[in-house]
Amino acid sequence: MILFLHNRYRTTGGEERAVDDLLWLVREHLGEDALLLSRDSAALGRGRAAGALLRGGRAPEEVAAAVRRTGARIVHAHNLNPALGWRALAAARAAGARTVLHLHNYRLVCAVGTCFTRGEDCTRCHGRDTRPGVRLNCRGSRAEAAVYGASLALWQRRLVAHADAIVVPSAFAGERLRQLGAPVDGSKLHVVGHVVRDVVARSRAASGEHALVASRLAAEKGVDVAIAACAAAGVKLVIAGDGPLLAELRSRAAGTDTQFVGRVGDAELAALRAAAGLAVVPSRSAETFGLAAAEAMAAGLPVAGSAVGALPELCGSEGLVAPGDAAALALAVRTRFGDADAGERARRRVARVASPAAVAQALEAVYAADGCLGAGRRAGNR
Repeated sequence: MILFLHNRYRTTGGEERAVDDLLWLVREHLGEDALLLSRDSAALGRGRAAGALLRGGRAPEEVAAAVRRTGARIVHAHNLNPALGWRALAAARAAGARTVLHLHNYRLVCAVGTCFTRGEDCTRCHGRDTRPGVRLNCRGSRAEAAVYGASLALWQRRLVAHADAIVVPSAFAGERLRQLGAPVDGSKLHVVGHVVRDVVARSRAASGEHALVASRLAAEKGVDVAIAACAAAGVKLVIAGDGPLLAELRSRAAGTDTQFVGRVGDAELAALRAAAGLAVVPSRSAETFGLAAAEAMAAGLPVAGSAVGALPELCGSEGLVAPGDAAALALAVRTRFGDADAGERARRRVARVASPAAVAQALEAVYAADGCLGAGRRAGNR
């Protein structure tokens, strides 16, 4: 039995999708039972969330009870703030499970997790010095920024100390954490990419009708750059997603061949990809993986996007330009739109790193690592 822990954010996104996909992978490809113990920041409320952060988590006995009840040998923890915290990992260990801490973002050091503030990449916070995030009010509320800054400084080392293995989604993410001064022991660190469930048999990009952006509509995602680039390239753009910049982006897109379809379900998004000739991933922030790019590549789409974060590691350099450079992105869009050969190369590349077989092998190695699988099996069979 693998017990997953996850605190859902108030605003859901790629991390929730990654957790769901990993649960599916463990059950279907590793042949393990898997159970999710989750808490929800939206249900917790800001006051109780602040208290939980400063205490290092709340009700850790519920985690220990779940380990004993299920006989879990591994506890695979994802986002732990604010309601679970380091105390959840300590409780899991005390109950006999081994612990895997999965860092989908940079929240060990960065209060917003993205290393992006005031329109640009930001690495001002370093190690336990989280004062820049408080000074810059990265959380949007002075009180919340202070609580996050204090709790990260208090507990980041204790959180890592209670992890038997640490997982990051890319080599870039691991290196960025080291640059941030996160207390990550390299001997515990493993790279496991996000899993993409389905990889098409062949690229159909040549028959594509539009370029596609699938993204939360926030400043770090650079959707404004995609609008300008596709307009300059003379390519229709479809934007799937919602977020705080929707009204501003609609205004920017006035007079261009841009269609906003809102937040869509999996089936509708798959249909949009099937009808696309290109995916545009114009991020300004240091992506830890690039799930939207990976899913587009698995659909056989060539990618035009930003050479930032883990995107070059995932996509290769082909079609990537400096973040924020609309003119260079326009050239990439114009060159790569409908290029089935580029789509086929993308499809093969993502299959090597993000297919269920590839990710299952990498995750199994984490669970089987010294001090993780063996001791967990003994605890589960005691």
